[in-house]
Amino acid sequence: MQPARIAPRDRLIVALDLPSVASAEAMIDRLGDAVTFYKIGYQLGYAGGLILAKQLAGSGKKVFPDLKMHDIGNTVMRGVESVARLGATFLTVHAYPQTMKAAVEGRGGSSLKILAVTVLTSYDDDDLHAAGYRLGVSDLVEARARQAQALGVDGLVSSPEEAAALRKIVGHQMSLVTPGIRPAGAPTGDQKRVMTPGRAIAAGADYLVVGRPVMEAADPKASAEAIHAEIAQALA
Repeated sequence: MQPARIAPRDRLIVALDLPSVASAEAMIDRLGDAVTFYKIGYQLGYAGGLILAKQLAGSGKKVFPDLKMHDIGNTVMRGVESVARLGATFLTVHAYPQTMKAAVEGRGGSSLKILAVTVLTSYDDDDLHAAGYRLGVSDLVEARARQAQALGVDGLVSSPEEAAALRKIVGHQMSLVTPGIRPAGAPTGDQKRVMTPGRAIAAGADYLVVGRPVMEAADPKASAEAIHAEIAQALA
């Protein structure tokens, strides 16, 4: 059962994977009240998106800078302190123990929630082995989840394929945020571990990150509303 404290419409996080603030603002206008929660990643973040993040938070939207921080502890801690001042809801860091510990310290008493990225959704076992990891995807995700929980991290980012296993490990004490969401029939692109919105919610995901299926739709607002409907059906 999903926590009732999360408003159903807040469970969809639309990724503003766009090249400029102007194009992002145009998309936000098109989506209107269909979307309450936005993610800003590298492409937009490096094009003025962090200023937009502060503006969105000030206007009542929820915002999620997806910066995937990973550096020496002091650098991560100071970076997190800066993001906390934007009014953001979530911030991602890579799930390495030193990085997670520093991020929790940098968050301090702010309302910012730290999400640990377990294994990117574009990776599979072969990719991990090629990078020198001994563990496969599922084992590494679970190991990092346990470390994140012990360090006081607020949530986890994983593919929806791992959501059910992670829910058994962390219960409802941590938020599960799942990219790699593709409505039925949508192309998977560069994602390797994907699931439909309804199946992801049923598996235990709290939040669904969706980019291209909304951004590239002929009618982005209708696409977002269709995902809302699928989420509501899965929660019923």
